[in-house]
Amino acid sequence: MRMPRRGLVIQARTRWLLVGLALLFSLVLLMYLLECAPQTDGNGSLPGVVGESMGKEYYQALLQEQEEHYQNRATSLKRQIAQLKQELQEMSDKLKSLQEKKNPKVNGMSYQGTKEQTSNDLLEFLHSQIDKAELEMGLTRHPEEKPVRKDKRDELVEVIEAGLEVINNPDEEDGQDEDDGVGDRQLYSENDFIEGYYRTERDKGTQYELFYKKMDGMEYRHVTLFRPFGPLMKVKSETVDISRSIINVIVPLAGRTEAFAQFMQNFRDVCIHQDKRVHLTVVYFGQDGLSEVKSILESVARETDFHNYTLVSLNEEFNRGRGLDMGARAWEKGEVLMFFCDVDVYFTAEFLNSCRLNAEPGKKVFYPVVFSLYNPAIVYANQDIPPPVEQQLVHKKDSGFWRDFGFGMTCQYRTDFLTVGGFDLEVKGWGGEDVHLYRKYLHGELMVIRTPVPGLFHLWHEKHCADELTPEQYRMCIQSKAMNEASHSHLGMLVFREEIEAHLRKQAYRTNSEAVR
Repeated sequence: MRMPRRGLVIQARTRWLLVGLALLFSLVLLMYLLECAPQTDGNGSLPGVVGESMGKEYYQALLQEQEEHYQNRATSLKRQIAQLKQELQEMSDKLKSLQEKKNPKVNGMSYQGTKEQTSNDLLEFLHSQIDKAELEMGLTRHPEEKPVRKDKRDELVEVIEAGLEVINNPDEEDGQDEDDGVGDRQLYSENDFIEGYYRTERDKGTQYELFYKKMDGMEYRHVTLFRPFGPLMKVKSETVDISRSIINVIVPLAGRTEAFAQFMQNFRDVCIHQDKRVHLTVVYFGQDGLSEVKSILESVARETDFHNYTLVSLNEEFNRGRGLDMGARAWEKGEVLMFFCDVDVYFTAEFLNSCRLNAEPGKKVFYPVVFSLYNPAIVYANQDIPPPVEQQLVHKKDSGFWRDFGFGMTCQYRTDFLTVGGFDLEVKGWGGEDVHLYRKYLHGELMVIRTPVPGLFHLWHEKHCADELTPEQYRMCIQSKAMNEASHSHLGMLVFREEIEAHLRKQAYRTNSEAVR
């Protein structure tokens, strides 16, 4: 009677060890994600500021500081992984010892049940995950630099095909008329896939939101799929009609009339000529430049017969949050989808549709990640003049970066904005108010969609750091300015410009000498 009891004790210990291993694996992943997450505060390590008056030593100091920061993070993560691997090995040895006691060898052979096989599989899985974490350790790369693994690419292809299967073979619950035969129904193919996003919750599974559209129509087919750590299952399939969805583009502004003229050129091409379902609200602070802004708006209205705009004038100090709040409240036609936009942002017609698809009143708000362009004078230094803005809109690591720390550009419905309480109007100047609003949505009941989008760009403009800033604030401002100037490699080329030029001179001298001989 005692043997079964002892076996139960050993089984109980085995289960607790498996639980411990699972917890340990969760800790490994959590620490890895925390260590590799990009720093978003002002104290993050950033490249140096670019300017003719800055010396080579300044660039070298900034680059060296950044390199040391990366090395320290890598060293710390290696040490933690080594410690966790050692602890995992110790637990593995204990589990193996318990299994040997439970299953003694007979005639030199060990007979072990399926539970031991399961535990061994778990150990192999944990080891493989830690090895993968060690291989993938390092800086979190921006989206345009991070290649998609083959297994993830295959998974996404499977999901897109599953979405097509749902659309082309609808159930009764999908809302299709029972009398509609296959011949009367428009079939979709892979070429009709427009965009999609997915989000993974580690204790539930992965949810996929997919959008399909025929080239000649404005109706979108929206399919929601869910993979609960098993086969895909359909959650929802519906038709989305955005043909009558108006977007109120709200732009707060003070001065910068040249930038506004460039913004209106983009607005004219995309919103007036292509999309045609947009209202523009400009909230202008102060009197200087107000007449120029009025003149630009009136000129566009005359040339394009576009009159869906509102100009709100505030004779007070610039406050971005107040400007957007006033723009939202100036709309008097009930519910509307709002796009909070800055004057130095360039967007495409495809982005406007993404804005409509990813925001839903009472359910979803959309926070796209903007691609921020570097200083064209540095990016295109080998050319006489930088190319036109339209030709600069490319997603390359040397042309710009994903502004994953910015939350100023957002699409949300007016009632949701007012319900959540809007911006914190105590925040003065630029920045801060957008993060505050974003956090309120995160802690609320609405789903926040946060993903990079290809059709939204932040154009480079010179950043000024005021003299009245404290030394710490000024240092942070300089760091932010440097990050927007150029990539790490371009800054490095500036640091070693003299060495490169000396090398080229030597090469030219050797070539000429050999030619003379």
